[in-house]
Amino acid sequence: MTTQLDRSNPTIVFQTNTGFEASMMEKYEVRARRLERLGVRLFGVANCLVSFGNLSSRFDRGEHSIIAFESRFCDSLPFPDDIVVVPDTKLDTELAVHPLVMGAPFIRFYAAYPVFDPAKNIVGSVSLIDYQPRDFDDECRQILADLVVMVEREMILNAMHQTQLELLKQNRNLKRDSLIDPILGTWNKGAIIRSLRIEMERCSKSEKPLSLLFVTLDQIELIHDAHGIAVSDMLLIKMVSRIRSCIRPFDALGRFGNDIFLMVLPGASHLVATAVAERIRLTIMSHPEVIEEKFVELTISAGVVSTDTYPDIEPEVLISYAEKALLSARSAGNNRVVQAMPVQPDITI
Repeated sequence: MTTQLDRSNPTIVFQTNTGFEASMMEKYEVRARRLERLGVRLFGVANCLVSFGNLSSRFDRGEHSIIAFESRFCDSLPFPDDIVVVPDTKLDTELAVHPLVMGAPFIRFYAAYPVFDPAKNIVGSVSLIDYQPRDFDDECRQILADLVVMVEREMILNAMHQTQLELLKQNRNLKRDSLIDPILGTWNKGAIIRSLRIEMERCSKSEKPLSLLFVTLDQIELIHDAHGIAVSDMLLIKMVSRIRSCIRPFDALGRFGNDIFLMVLPGASHLVATAVAERIRLTIMSHPEVIEEKFVELTISAGVVSTDTYPDIEPEVLISYAEKALLSARSAGNNRVVQAMPVQPDITI
């Protein structure tokens, strides 16, 4: 079942119109690499890497490209708790013996600044790498700090977006749950009437008919009184399953009353709708139920109405005609389908 509610959500419309949603659908790694390219241009270094502890995962284990070596170099070092600047790695007591400093690719400059999460925990770093010694003055240090702030804001924005997506998902689920009958899994009364209005407008614009079926299980009241709510609900659940097997996937099925179902059949003429109602009636009849070790024969009564026999009619009036047709079927002895026709506007109740 589908609903128009999601498409009319103003937040989603705003995001689509502004391009915000499209920009946030980029992977965080893509946005991080954009900042890395900015860092290379700002500092004129060989590479700038935003690391959260597993840069090497970007590459195959056996890859021997320069950037793969640079990533392994950054992964081999702990995140700093403050800015670290090593103008010449060969003069640093710790880095001078690093395999990637002593050997290819012979890294000679390294600077790093910690990345903090909103709780002020160190979660990563922004590292600069070059192959010749470099001076790194106070202005460069400040620019590196500013670049890290941009990385942290991207993290916050990404987290906010994920939270927003989860809230939107929960909101859609809540809206859907508010439209569903919790016992039977069909649309509830409000939702099926809303579906009727939408489909009537759509069929009218496309000049196609639309039909309604009102269906009830003839024995439900007796079963309810004799066996209780649990048994009657069980029979209604099975009835819903059998009705679904007789209608199309895009036909709407809703619980209009305690034991009355309303079906909206877009594009169906009164002849098609009557055939569908008969198919449902025969399907229910061919599946007697066992209640307390006794077979119980089940039947339905149905009322049918269509816009090809009642053109230019309001949804509420169409419902009333279908309901009257159902009541006529029941007053005529149950187990039958009655079609509302203009030649018989006041159907006997």
